Amino acid sequence: MSLTKRRDGFIGEKQINVPKSILNKFVRRTTFLDSLYITHIGYFPNASYHYRERRKGSDDYILLYSLGGKGYIENSKCKMELSPNQFIIIPPQLFHRYQADLEHPWTLYWVHFSSNKLKEFNDDFKSDRFYQPTSIHYNQLIIDVWGQMFASLADGYNTSTIAYANLCLYRFLSFFLFPDKKYSLEEQNDPLDQSIIFMRKNIEKRLTTEDIAQRFQYSSSHYTAIFKKKTGMSPIDYFIRLKIHFACQLLTQTDLKIKQIADRIGYDDPYYFSRLFKQVMGQSPKEYKKTD
Repeated sequence: MSLTKRRDGFIGEKQINVPKSILNKFVRRTTFLDSLYITHIGYFPNASYHYRERRKGSDDYILLYSLGGKGYIENSKCKMELSPNQFIIIPPQLFHRYQADLEHPWTLYWVHFSSNKLKEFNDDFKSDRFYQPTSIHYNQLIIDVWGQMFASLADGYNTSTIAYANLCLYRFLSFFLFPDKKYSLEEQNDPLDQSIIFMRKNIEKRLTTEDIAQRFQYSSSHYTAIFKKKTGMSPIDYFIRLKIHFACQLLTQTDLKIKQIADRIGYDDPYYFSRLFKQVMGQSPKEYKKTD
C-alpha cells in the first residue's frame, strides 16, 4: 500500500475488530444476539489519506458518519461526496471505494454491523435508501451511544459485554434509520426547558440571566430561583457548562485552535476561556485534547 493510501493508523484513532472466533462463540450461535451485531467499530479523526476499496463489497453493512472534513464514496454507478453531519450506509456484497479528501480529510465514526437476517433487515427498514449521503442534525446522543458500544467491547469479550454493545447498536442505528424522529427538549412546552433550548441555540453569545429571564417573561430573581430548584445550579452556571461541553466537542472533533474555539462560544479572551474550562472540566483545554 502506498504512503498516500491508508486503511488506518491515524493519530487519535479508536478501532476494534471483533475476531471471527468471538462472533462464532458468542453471537452466531445465540439466536438473540445474531439478530443484529457489531463486527467492527472505529473512530478516525482527521483521517488524511484514508482509502478503502472492496471490489466484492463487504459481508456487513457499513455505516460511515462524518463530523468534519469530507470524503468521497464510489460505487459502480456514481461518485458521491460525504460532508460534515452526513452519513451513508453501504449495503453488503456491493463494490465500493471510499477515500478522504486530500486537503480537508474527514473525521469519521463508523460501524460495521451484520445480522443473520440481512434480507429481512433491509426489507423491514429499507436501509438501501441510505446508500447515498444523508444529512442529519448533530446529536450528542449519537456519540454517547457509540462510546458505550466501543467501551463495552473494549472491556473484553464475554456474553455481557457483547450483549450490551449489540443492544446499544439498536439505539445507535435508530438515530440514522429514523432521522425525522425528534424526541428532545424542543418538544417540551415548559418555559424552563425552552429557556435551555434558547441557551443552546445562542451558545456563541454572552447572555446574562436578565437576557434569558426577559425572553421568557420572568423577573431575574424568580427565574434564577425556579431554575436552580430544577437543575441545582444558576442559569449562568448552567449556560457556562453548556458552552464548555460544546467546546469539548470542538476540541476532539475539529482542528480549531483554542482561540478559535473560545470565539465560537462567545469568549474573546482565550486565557479567560481556558480558566473557565479548567474550573468545569478539571484540566486545561490542551490537556483535555491530549487525553481524548
